[in-house]
Amino acid sequence: MLSKNNFKKAALIVAAAAAFAACKKDSAQPEETPTITAREFKYVRLLTSDETSNKLTLVDPSTSAVTAFDAKFPLANLYATSSGRYATVLYGAQNLVEVFDSGLASHVDHVDVLNNPKWANITATGIKPTHFKTKANESLIFNDGDGTLSRAVESDFNTAGAKFATVNAGLLPHHGAMAQFTNGTYAVTSTAVSGASPNRVLVIDKTGKTVYASTLEIGAIHGNASDGTNAVFGGFSSSAATAGGVLVVKSTGEQRLIPNPDGFGAFRLASIYYAESAKKFIGYVATKGAYLIDIATDKITPIYSGADAFQCKVDFAGKNLLILTLDGKLRVYDLTTGTLKKEGSVISATSSTDTYKPVLEATGKFAYIAMPALGEVHQINLSTFAVTAKHKVSAKPVRLAIFGFESDASHN
Repeated sequence: MLSKNNFKKAALIVAAAAAFAACKKDSAQPEETPTITAREFKYVRLLTSDETSNKLTLVDPSTSAVTAFDAKFPLANLYATSSGRYATVLYGAQNLVEVFDSGLASHVDHVDVLNNPKWANITATGIKPTHFKTKANESLIFNDGDGTLSRAVESDFNTAGAKFATVNAGLLPHHGAMAQFTNGTYAVTSTAVSGASPNRVLVIDKTGKTVYASTLEIGAIHGNASDGTNAVFGGFSSSAATAGGVLVVKSTGEQRLIPNPDGFGAFRLASIYYAESAKKFIGYVATKGAYLIDIATDKITPIYSGADAFQCKVDFAGKNLLILTLDGKLRVYDLTTGTLKKEGSVISATSSTDTYKPVLEATGKFAYIAMPALGEVHQINLSTFAVTAKHKVSAKPVRLAIFGFESDASHN
């Protein structure tokens, strides 16, 4: 048992220790509540090309790792393949196409890393390769310089010496477009005068043979997308170019024109997108904004109507539409409902006269904006609109593509 004196000593020791601890706590920095920073999916990848250098830059946004690769030429156009593994690199002025391999492969419930990022073996040498489409494991390119298509399947991409096959449908050279149908045929534009804007669409097979001839002539076709059964092309209603609409071509050969809304004016929807998850077609032109195209009711209705939208992109999964305007404001729309989910300023204002403006892409978690003047890709959290990272890529990044997979699941 403690004596009275020993008890007093023990009490004094405890009190002194408590006072010291309190003093130490008061003099220390305030404790901060840990914050949880959202991260991008582990297997999402970004690819940029530069205006002036031959550098192609790969970004892993989940780790902020940046790797440079030597491309053949600057100003390459970049497109992800539908499988997610590859990005197609088009050098239009140099008549060359290459393919970049992320090394990632999806097995539905997980992603495998098959190899380090590298250039694939396959190439294409069509004249002025410009328009690109992808479906399942097939990639298709329209060559403006000779009116041919270049076609390849991904099982050949890493075969030594592999080349895209040429599909010759007897088309005259023009700035053309094509769409893939699930049944294996293609809807492709045509023109009656070499070099003139296309005004008709026909359906061909993989050999170039016409399956269904054009039944409707319109004017200056540009931009298209497909849901596998229907292909939608933007254009003018006629060669007079006084009104616009979209040409809908079915895989069975039927064709019809859906006119633009009343009061739209002498404009065409020059870019057409298909949002896979939302199962919606979207038309866009910078001078008028973005519009939903309902092929079931033959109606075109506004999502954002304004003359200041310089980037309009469907997110990686095809659920949302993102619009970036000249004032630096980003708007995100739910394509299932067509409603605005969030808006706010994310970059400084952009001049309408800039030759190369910022380029937008997005996943479900983040928007990515390539900033040519800064040599960076800005990563923007779509929940908060905060810039969470600035990835230094190359001197003047002017092209941006997202590929890979919105997944964190690995084999193990």
